[in-house]
Amino acid sequence: MSTAAAAFRSSRKHIAYPLMVGIVLVGLWQALVSALKLPAYLVPSPALMVQTLYVNWQPLGLALLSTLKVTVLAFLLAAVAGVLISFVFVQSKAIETALFPYVVLLQVTPIVAVAPLIIIWVKDPVLSMVLCASLVALFPIISNTTLGLRSVDPDLASYFKLNQATRRQTLLRLRIPSALPYFFGGLRISSGLALIGAVVAEFVAGTGGMGAGLAYQILQAGYQLDIPRMFAALFLISLAGIALFALMSWLSRRALRSWHASEHEQD
Repeated sequence: MSTAAAAFRSSRKHIAYPLMVGIVLVGLWQALVSALKLPAYLVPSPALMVQTLYVNWQPLGLALLSTLKVTVLAFLLAAVAGVLISFVFVQSKAIETALFPYVVLLQVTPIVAVAPLIIIWVKDPVLSMVLCASLVALFPIISNTTLGLRSVDPDLASYFKLNQATRRQTLLRLRIPSALPYFFGGLRISSGLALIGAVVAEFVAGTGGMGAGLAYQILQAGYQLDIPRMFAALFLISLAGIALFALMSWLSRRALRSWHASEHEQD
């Protein structure tokens, strides 16, 4: 089988299998709501949720764009900062030992406790939400990239040392290629965390109006007991998270497929 045919077969399976499971779950959801005659203010049916999404597409679509804007900016900031911090850590084990606990401290501190302070300190609402979301997405990139930069083949490291390679040559030609699978793994995790951080930051900020995100739509729907609209907003958040993860997975396959075993098709 040719490489193109194998890639097409793999992509078809990655789409078809989850889609079939999703159709079954949605069918069960619709059947249970209809059979138990559950009221819409408790659990709306998938059909009602899709109808609500269609009717309220303009405000929900604008809210989705606002949330995605914060998510993408936070994700890019976390990726750049995480890689730079990892490069600093890998230069010296002493630096990593001294500073890594504080990176862990950022990870374990609840963002809902830190977000109000950031929103007070940073006057710009969008920038404050971006900073909050980037803090949530930062740790996996630092952790994975640092691990990857240190996970070099000892024989290759000895070969570079034998040939008197400089620190810069070792970093560019050995450590960075070895770290790429770990880095892309961190990106897949952080993309979803950036979205979660953006939504949480929107909840804490409580911004409304035309520039409000999906968190504001969820809050408004909860106040009005418009549960179908709340489910529609949650559905858009889920779709956005799936799309971000799929994009990061595609980038990983494009970068690693030709040379790394983690992206080779295995039956």
